[in-house]
Amino acid sequence: MTKLGKALTAALIGAGTLAISAGSASAAVVCNGYGECWHTHRHYNYPARFGIVVHDDNWRWGHRRHYRWHEHDGRGYWRNGIWVTF
Repeated sequence: MTKLGKALTAALIGAGTLAISAGSASAAVVCNGYGECWHTHRHYNYPARFGIVVHDDNWRWGHRRHYRWHEHDGRGYWRNGIWVTF
C-alpha cells in the first residue's frame, strides 16, 4: 500500500470514528405531566405510566406555559418535586 493509500485509509477511519462518537453525545429535555423539566444526556425508555415527554435539546416551552426547571444526574425522573430513580 502506498503512503497516499495509507493516509486516505487513516483519514476515513478517523472520520468514521468521529461521526459515531458525535452521534452518541446527544442530549434531550425531558418533562413530566407536573410541569417539571430536566436535561438528560442518555436516552432512557420511560414507561408510559410516568407521563414523561422527551424533547430535542433545543426545545423551549411556550410563552404561556409554566414549567419548573430541575437538574439531576443518573437514571430517573422528577415527580412532584422529588427525584425518583429507576
